[in-house]
Amino acid sequence: MRITLVCALICLLIQPAWSQEKVQPRWLIDSPTAGLLPRGSFAVDVRLYEGNGILTQMEMGVFDRASVGFSFGGQHIVGNQGARWNPRVEFAGRIRVLEETTGLPALAVGYDSQGYGAYNSNLGRYTTKSKGLYAVLSKNYGVPLGELGIHGGVNRSLEDSDGDANFSGFAGLDFLLGKWVVLLAEYDFAVNNNGDAALGTGRGVMNLGGRWLVSDRFSVGLDLRDVSQDGQRNPHPERQIRLMYSEKF
Repeated sequence: MRITLVCALICLLIQPAWSQEKVQPRWLIDSPTAGLLPRGSFAVDVRLYEGNGILTQMEMGVFDRASVGFSFGGQHIVGNQGARWNPRVEFAGRIRVLEETTGLPALAVGYDSQGYGAYNSNLGRYTTKSKGLYAVLSKNYGVPLGELGIHGGVNRSLEDSDGDANFSGFAGLDFLLGKWVVLLAEYDFAVNNNGDAALGTGRGVMNLGGRWLVSDRFSVGLDLRDVSQDGQRNPHPERQIRLMYSEKF
């Protein structure tokens, strides 16, 4: 009888969040999830980052299981220095291959050419390489005090002019605390950033973040990137501000 009661309590405390019909996050900090925008909607994500940089990313839900997006930005956008624009508009796309069920995670495959930080023209890459081609699994649970999402994937960045063309991987968590606060953590294995021309040590990059859900459509975020201090050029964590808005067409 006690075993039955314990099992029932666990089932009540840890319920699959998919049953609550809520759209899971599409991104952690730099890493994608298997979440998608609803069809006929769009989202804008503005990053304020080091060097007075601004990066604007836009994504659109074009089908029930597919989205596309693009991004553009640069450094020294604010201030009196000459702006250093990124060399091109970057593109992204994502397809949900499998929907999440009680026992199985959702699976998405996609492509994202947007890296983060300064663009190094000598190496032909961003400080943090883009994910490139990727596959990601996501599973969501209802837990005490909120909802927990667990995510993990593999990727192959096409920013390999530095001679490091290894596959890499990433994993992370998102925790919705109540209704208004989201806590984020992710780890990029960064095994494609440890070659002779690498901008990191290859021991991995840990990022942390938080989101304040101002409304159903607008949120404000603060990210601490590279708290593991993997970067050789800047050994201190980078602080970023995020402004995110979504709407239906």
